[in-house]
Amino acid sequence: MAIAEVTIIPIGTGSTSLSPYVAELQRTLAKQPGIQYELTSMSTIIEGELDDIFAAIRALHETPFGTGAQRVSTSVKIDDRRDKPSSSAQKLASVREKL
Repeated sequence: MAIAEVTIIPIGTGSTSLSPYVAELQRTLAKQPGIQYELTSMSTIIEGELDDIFAAIRALHETPFGTGAQRVSTSVKIDDRRDKPSSSAQKLASVREKL
């Protein structure tokens, strides 16, 4: 199981507001099999098997083009831990435990 942080930025939209694009990205994510996701104020966290995450990222990257964007910038960070199971919740709990 891997965790990815994804930020999709549509460019050339004619507006500084991106919330309609973010909403459409969330609709795209809801259709992706094999993943869990969480929207944050600055990005989206995706959890699942690496192949499923890459498929979801590909779908996300394509989504703004379908809603009028002429250019899309996608940033991805992946945490792929293989020595033991990991999740966003587990990582947060570990830090809280140490506080």
